Amino acid sequence: MLMDLLQLTIAEAHALLVRREISAVELTRAALERILAVDNTLKAFLDIDDEGALAQAAVADQRIAGGNAQPLTGIPLAIKDVLCVRGTITTCGSRMLENWVAPYDATAVARLKAQDAVLIGKTNLDEFAMGSSTENSAFVVTRNPWDPTRVPGGSSGGSAVAVAAGEALGSLGTDTGGSIRQPAALCGVTGLKPTYGRVSRYGLVAFASSLDQIGPFARTARDCALLLEAIAGADINDSTAAREPVPSYAAMLDGDIRGLRIGVPREYFVAGMEAGVEQAVRAAIDCLRELGAAIVDISLPHTRYALPTYYIIAPSEASANLARFNGVRYGLHIEGENVIEEMELTRGAGFGPEVRRRIMLGTYALSAGYYDAYYRRAQQVRTLIRRDFQQAFQQVDVIAAATSPTVAFPIGAKLDDPLAMYLSDVLTLPASLAGVPGLSLPCGFADGLPVGLQLLGRPFDEATLLKVGDVYQRATDWHTRRPDLTALTGNEP
Repeated sequence: MLMDLLQLTIAEAHALLVRREISAVELTRAALERILAVDNTLKAFLDIDDEGALAQAAVADQRIAGGNAQPLTGIPLAIKDVLCVRGTITTCGSRMLENWVAPYDATAVARLKAQDAVLIGKTNLDEFAMGSSTENSAFVVTRNPWDPTRVPGGSSGGSAVAVAAGEALGSLGTDTGGSIRQPAALCGVTGLKPTYGRVSRYGLVAFASSLDQIGPFARTARDCALLLEAIAGADINDSTAAREPVPSYAAMLDGDIRGLRIGVPREYFVAGMEAGVEQAVRAAIDCLRELGAAIVDISLPHTRYALPTYYIIAPSEASANLARFNGVRYGLHIEGENVIEEMELTRGAGFGPEVRRRIMLGTYALSAGYYDAYYRRAQQVRTLIRRDFQQAFQQVDVIAAATSPTVAFPIGAKLDDPLAMYLSDVLTLPASLAGVPGLSLPCGFADGLPVGLQLLGRPFDEATLLKVGDVYQRATDWHTRRPDLTALTGNEP
């Protein structure tokens, strides 16, 4: 029964739980046994709460027995370790917070708990969510379950791997410039970056405050709909959380996209895109046409400026946000001769090379004499990118493109070339700068590795993205493919 349980979607598991054909404790034990079997190799998790998870599952079974099951009751989920979970260590993948215990729950986490979901552990990430490969964690390198010699993408690589490897039925990640969509594509799972403001950021340790957004990973668009509905909505603790009503996303999946207009931006088929990736994505777009959508060629002319714009704005905001980690109030503290030396020693030891690089980039861009030339100019270009999307959505309902120009690359291949690493997110950055929602779906394979189809939508129109994704997944089986983990015995490779 173990393998059967680990193949379930959230929606399927919910139906079985409600019918009392399985229990939440059985489902949670199956996930924990899978973690024990494969995670010593894959390294998706930084912390696993076995006892807590089983206790939560027992409570969930009581709720179900009393007829009080909600869509996520008893469902094993994983949480990216940049989100606060009360009473657990929240490291952000950094030595700076190696022993910091969160005193409260992030709003998104609290909303999962309110549904009696089972939170089994915290997943690995690039330090402070800065990276595209989950190699920048201070603790471990997470491996792609389709090929453990390759990266899972980042920064939410641990959350993507947890779902892809059956260690959890769903997970939460964060997306600042592609950190949900890109690892979803590279690991062959479904991942959603909601509209900026759709989900409260309270309890998310900030990287770039005007870009960060929390979102779900799961096996299907339907499962993402259930997770988004649980965590979305206004929050008194976050003034940027929009007061837009939260629809029943899953109820809106009616299986029909006939007449929907889907735009294909010519700028997204970039030089350097792998041939197998382009072939799979174009085949997926053709499939959407066969399902009744109208395919429209469009242009997003300022796309080529997204990469430099992002790498001015995001590091600038990071340099301000990470100033709080100075060894004085919380986190790592290293003694010195005076306060200045203590700060220098603490930050030098606590931050890894990628975080230090981005802090320096941001500090330079914000410094006197350079602010207008860099940060202000970048914000002006950001406005142009946002206008591109506004104009495109006057013509089309959804935009379709590749999520990543390549499949998962070998571990270590880009660590010494920051620009090559940054180019991994070239297709996800524009939507982040514009604040629009994005969904990544499995759409095929190239060289035996998963390829992702990216769907972008109007602000707060996640429902249409999820509908298109659901219709595509009803017509194809890419999302049902699973990596072969029989060779992973739980020992270091």
